[in-house]
Amino acid sequence: MVAGDIFDTGTPPSYARTLYHQFVCELQSYQCSLVVLGGNHDAVSVLNESRDLLKFLHCHVVASTAVNQQEQVFVLNDKTGNPGAILCAIPFIRPRDVLKSQAGEGGTDKRVALGDAIKQHYATLYSEAKALQSTMNNPVPIIATGHLTALGVKTSDSVRDIYIGNLEGFAADGFPPADYIALGHIHRPQVVAKQPHIRYSGSPIPLSFDELKSQKQVVVVALNKDDVTSILPVNVPLFQPMAVVRGNMDSLSKEIDLALAKHSSVIDSLEKSLWLCVEIDTQDYLSDLQQRVLAITEGKPVEILQLRRVRNKTLSGLSQQHKETLAELSVTDVFNERLDKEAFDTEPEQARKTRIKTLFQTLVSEVELAQVDNGESE
Repeated sequence: MVAGDIFDTGTPPSYARTLYHQFVCELQSYQCSLVVLGGNHDAVSVLNESRDLLKFLHCHVVASTAVNQQEQVFVLNDKTGNPGAILCAIPFIRPRDVLKSQAGEGGTDKRVALGDAIKQHYATLYSEAKALQSTMNNPVPIIATGHLTALGVKTSDSVRDIYIGNLEGFAADGFPPADYIALGHIHRPQVVAKQPHIRYSGSPIPLSFDELKSQKQVVVVALNKDDVTSILPVNVPLFQPMAVVRGNMDSLSKEIDLALAKHSSVIDSLEKSLWLCVEIDTQDYLSDLQQRVLAITEGKPVEILQLRRVRNKTLSGLSQQHKETLAELSVTDVFNERLDKEAFDTEPEQARKTRIKTLFQTLVSEVELAQVDNGESE
């Protein structure tokens, strides 16, 4: 099961779609079924374009919740062809698929309504799964999936926050009592709400440099006729050497050499260059910073994917902004630096600050979702 984000954009290039289809084909020699779920990065139309064809390759594609319940609840067979589990295949839930806006609703009302709608969708599909289970001579466990942010999880730089309307996260008690719940969206592998049967396997490869701090894995779940017998994380080797180096212009060359020495065995065995995130500690504005860094790395087996200055946190954000390029600032960075200029001293003012940040993230999310929707229609 791949719990969402098959692609990282709603309009994936042809080579990415080719890799996807090659993966499906190569799985045929392993006698296993593949379940592909749509994520917030995926365009529904892109996943659906090959769905009917992939059915003949033991691949179940569920791109959105805007389909019949029978297409989201089905039996997964084992290698002998007998039922092995019942799956509630729930992809990324788009608000328009489960909720209709009501006139006069406030932000809090919308947040509560959406949370209830998602919880009800899970409950409805789980009830359907229980009904299917009751018809079996030998009942099998029930598995559910999801592509969302569960409350209390740790994210990484490459994770685009999902703010579904005003809903920042989904409470774990909203999940049904399935035997196992496989979640996607969060790139760091982790257990949700201290319940081992609810977890994120995480992304199989690092999608940002801060993800180098956690071991990538897939999760193998063993089931018998009654319940889950074991949950085994399997580490995924790093197939591309990556590193973060920090320093000023005088020490940068030495730091890069140390990173190369640390990863020399992997670089030699894979015959690949070292991907670098270079963080320059300087308060001076250097218009030729990129050229200087490239000169330092010339002749070394490295490739710079990210170059940025380390901002001095003690300085006022906006006073530094004119020294930074737009490439170094995200929309959220600009917003937060502007917000930090205001005083929020009392508890009511802190609550107001939280509301402002939530509304801003909601607006950003709506713009990003609109971009994905536009990509689907092109």
